[in-house]
Amino acid sequence: MIRSIVLIGSGNLAEALAHALTEGEPGADHEKPRRLVQLWARNPVRAAAVAEPLGVPWSSDPAALVQTADLYLISVSDRAVAGVAATLPIPDTAVVAHTAGSVPLDALGRFPRRAILYPLQSFTAGRRVDFRSIPLFLECADPALLPELEAFARTLSGEVRYADSARRALIHLAGVFANNFTNRMYGLAAEVLRRADLPYDVLKPLLLETAAKAADAADPAAVQTGPAVRGDRATQERHLGLLAEEPLARTLYELISKDIWETSKKI
Repeated sequence: MIRSIVLIGSGNLAEALAHALTEGEPGADHEKPRRLVQLWARNPVRAAAVAEPLGVPWSSDPAALVQTADLYLISVSDRAVAGVAATLPIPDTAVVAHTAGSVPLDALGRFPRRAILYPLQSFTAGRRVDFRSIPLFLECADPALLPELEAFARTLSGEVRYADSARRALIHLAGVFANNFTNRMYGLAAEVLRRADLPYDVLKPLLLETAAKAADAADPAAVQTGPAVRGDRATQERHLGLLAEEPLARTLYELISKDIWETSKKI
């Protein structure tokens, strides 16, 4: 079983993982192997900020990387995964996994026991999340490793699935639409409200109901509302007029409205 882990990284996801990997320690329950033996990160200030409150040893020196861990979990930016894996003195006999949604397994090419453990969630520094509710998607080069990896993943999450790199790329794309693009729409809405001298807070009940309704629906397209789904061109033209000085926002409004209308006709 995977009993000892070195976590590599100190970003938002690494911080969340550090908390998840240290919950319940110390303890004698060997069915839950969550022993975080070291946090390693290139940024010593950030490494200390994440590790020290949890009582976890940390380092930013490659020569000080613990050499006896069962799992080296690389949680860095997508573009840094391959470089970190290639340059750190990680033992070839260990399980080495990264957490990136859009990076293929080949990024860990030199390790025979390479794997991916991708959590489908948005992470923000200082904001705690319940890892038990986060879907974890697994991939590994050696099928014989999968039971061991899955057993470890299930100590973190109640929902664990297998997804190869092609499938995981689609999952990551879905997440970008559902989270990143949606959050940008919130930002645009906040900008419009500032023109009306109103705070972003007035939108929050609407945001919560929209998210709850989409989460409850079998298909969010079935609960779409607004002028676009009704084909209300008069209201849309008024809105476009209000965006006359903001060509990018106007284009987004037109494209999304058209997509909603075309989609609604198929339901």
